[in-house]
Amino acid sequence: METPQAPLTLRDLAREAGVSVATLDRVLHGRGGVRADTATRVREAIARYDFRPSAAGADLAKSRPSRFVFVMPKGANIFMQMIQDNVRALAGWLAARRVRADIVLTDVFNPRALTHTLESLSGRYDGVAVVALDHQSVRAAIDDLVASGVHVVTLVSDVPSSKRHHYVGVDNIAAGRTAGSLVGRLIGGGEKKIGVVMGSQLLRDHAERLFGFQQVLALEHAGHAVLPPVEGEDEDEANEVLTTRLLNDHPDLAAIYNVGAGAQGVIDAILNAERETDLVFVAHEVTEFSRRGLLRGVIDAVVAQDPGHEARSALRVLMALKRKEAILADQERIRIEIVMRDNLQ
Repeated sequence: METPQAPLTLRDLAREAGVSVATLDRVLHGRGGVRADTATRVREAIARYDFRPSAAGADLAKSRPSRFVFVMPKGANIFMQMIQDNVRALAGWLAARRVRADIVLTDVFNPRALTHTLESLSGRYDGVAVVALDHQSVRAAIDDLVASGVHVVTLVSDVPSSKRHHYVGVDNIAAGRTAGSLVGRLIGGGEKKIGVVMGSQLLRDHAERLFGFQQVLALEHAGHAVLPPVEGEDEDEANEVLTTRLLNDHPDLAAIYNVGAGAQGVIDAILNAERETDLVFVAHEVTEFSRRGLLRGVIDAVVAQDPGHEARSALRVLMALKRKEAILADQERIRIEIVMRDNLQ
């Protein structure tokens, strides 16, 4: 039985064509700076061996690895930490593809701090994945990075008016509508009050979730009153104080919707007020805290997305952008899940 030949590598083909790997790469990707007779010789070798380069092989032939960075919120946001953990877990897989992914923490609720962080990345990275604040200075910083040749992906929270290349995350309006449908069905009819706790309305994902939530309740569960949202910047302590105030000011409160993180603070306030049995509570993301809240019956439902999928998708998209490959929309679509105590895994 004949032993199958190993696939031809870039170095093999360059040797056959009598050129360097760099020259071969320029011809393969249609870049200038190659003499006409040399380019013809390279194309003839490509046709002779029916060579189809893989993007991974092309990356391995380069002297410098691709450098990506994730700009993530500092603080105790467990879901964001789960994304970071997944990025770190992929270090070996990335190294095999000559890719390095760093993580930079900043105050994403502060436009000046986030802008400064983004500005500091120019010239240091090939690609940036950022949990972004929808603010004019942040948009300008993203646009400047793109203009300098950096590929920018927004993660979880989008800035659609910027020149970012791609958004990785759920449809947040749909996520908010899902939460609104859950709350509306769980509290039933009548005229009841609903409290909303969120990180910041400047975060696009929070603003869109709030819009979807209010839209569904207004259209399909008319009569209920959604109170003005309170903003705790996703911090547990702040959310506990704000939720306690909501419960004290509105003893007839029927439900609470926590738009972002900081679920443990809301849980603590509900438990302290002994409202866990008669108050509907819908939150986002399955974390160690929301899992316990579901099991204890404090949280009725969680609208979730997969942090591992978020991390992998952001990296795949950045690699595709760097290699000028197509992005597979179906593979990178982040899906919305509804998790209750009954289907908790």
